[in-house]
Amino acid sequence: MQALAPAQAADVCAAIVTYHPQIELLDQVVAAIKPQVGRVLIFDNASPGEALDAYFERLRGQGVEVIRGDRNVGLGSAINHAARAARAAGFAQLLLMDQDSIVDADMVAVLQSHLHRLQAQHPVAAVGPQFRDQRTGAIAPFVQIGFPLNRKFYGGPGQVIDCDFLITSGTLLPLEVLDTVGGMDEGLFIDNVDVEWSSRAKHRGYRLYGICDAGMQHRIGELEPVSRLIPYRTVVHSPTRLYYMMRNRIALYRRVEVPRRWAAQDLPRLVLKFVGTVVLLKPRGAYLKAMLRGLRDGLRGRDGPMPPAED
Repeated sequence: MQALAPAQAADVCAAIVTYHPQIELLDQVVAAIKPQVGRVLIFDNASPGEALDAYFERLRGQGVEVIRGDRNVGLGSAINHAARAARAAGFAQLLLMDQDSIVDADMVAVLQSHLHRLQAQHPVAAVGPQFRDQRTGAIAPFVQIGFPLNRKFYGGPGQVIDCDFLITSGTLLPLEVLDTVGGMDEGLFIDNVDVEWSSRAKHRGYRLYGICDAGMQHRIGELEPVSRLIPYRTVVHSPTRLYYMMRNRIALYRRVEVPRRWAAQDLPRLVLKFVGTVVLLKPRGAYLKAMLRGLRDGLRGRDGPMPPAED
């Protein structure tokens, strides 16, 4: 028996933000999401390369809208640009996607069905899928922020989880919600953009839901062994990403929309991240310098892209 094609949500625009993407992987991302939505829009943050130029031209020929930035404007700004383009084109909902997230065949239809049902009950800012790690197959939980520890819910078939934040990739949001909640914080540039927007939405009386029947494969960072003597693998970030992680966490600790309990339980994680990275990972000097700059700029209230290195 021939498999049924996934249902298309014609009023959904999928926005994929790219930065130095792997073409083969991005092609899988586009192929999985394109049959499920009314339009696929790619916002590329000034990624170079002739092969990528040719690939984007081929996508345009297949009906994919591709916007190329002349510089890296960050994740928040890219999403806001895509949201404006989607609204101008008459779409009702925006599906946020990373360049390495591959959706299940019915993900959008499942998310939209639950969104419509939940909106009839109370204000809903967004719904999101349950994702699996592409490398390990491990299921990620939905989270309710708590102290001293968060509450993690893995759920099961048919379950809907009232949660405190959703990761950016896979999130389906009604574009009209942006009129009340506002767009993504462009000053954060990359890290914790999803936590900040989710917190702001909750602060304004909206709810967020994780939909266990909606599935997606996702990858977070690169897993590397800690050392030859320690049989443990951890997610390794670049010095630049560590700068944003440190700076933006300090920034969020000060936001009135961000729950105090989040800041209280995240601060120990920040300390552990700082110490563990410096002690266990190389290049220690580059990591230390980037994280110290991030902490300093966070305390100074600096936002936007990471400034050039100081002499």
